[in-house]
Parts: sequence; C-alpha cells; structure tokens
Amino acid sequence: MKKKKVPSSVTVNRRAHFDYQLGEELSCGMVLTGPEVRLIRDHHVQLKGSFVTIRGDELWLNNLTLGADTARNIKLLATKKQIHALEREKVAGSTIVPVKLLGGGRHIKLVIAVGKGKKKYDKRETIKKRDIERGRYA
Repeated sequence: MKKKKVPSSVTVNRRAHFDYQLGEELSCGMVLTGPEVRLIRDHHVQLKGSFVTIRGDELWLNNLTLGADTARNIKLLATKKQIHALEREKVAGSTIVPVKLLGGGRHIKLVIAVGKGKKKYDKRETIKKRDIERGRYA
C-alpha cells in the first residue's frame, strides 16, 4: 500500500526577498504547542516583521503572528555548529531572516537565511527588473 503524499503548506516571507540580499538557507525545527501547530497548518500565520535572534547559544524567532494573537517569541531548533556559523555571519554585519514556513508533513520547519540589507537604490533596481520582466517597459 502506498503512503499518501501530504502537500506541504508553505508560508513565504515575500518581503525578505525584497528587503535583503539573501545568502545561505538553513532549515530549523520549532518548539510549538498544539494550538500553535493547528494555526500554522490552517495558514493563520504571518512572517512579515519577524526576525531571528541568538540568545545564549539558542535561536529565537521573534514577532511571529499566529492567528489573531499578538506577536510571539518561539525557540528554534538547530545544532550548536549551525548556531555558531550564524553567529559569525551576524558579527560580520548580516541579519538572520525567516524566509519560509513549511508545515506539510509531520514536522513544521522554518527556513531561515543570512541576509544583508538592501539600500533604497537596490530596491528601486529590483522593482525595475521585475517590471521589465513583466513587459511594462518595451
């Protein structure tokens, strides 16, 4: 008997691609309660405005909006080696940004990336490239 493939529900932080030049991505687990899992699986989650911090050799996702709830802080699960690599990147002037939330199968994962903030002229250039691809400027 074949196992059913559960389609993965994905929440994407589109603003992260616009505001940052993203580098390496890392997939992390999350420490959640039952109701939080249900809200994420029902797509009642918003990554906009959330960010990742490192406190005492632990990764924390800050300002995650779940349902009608206010912003929450959630612990992320990663190895010490991964956390130290992220810490070195952060010292170099980068930011750790949540990119997507994967909640399809049994586990809910958060994909984070190291990003460098874009300047205003970089953002304008991104908009211009997107418009050219859409065919607005012939």
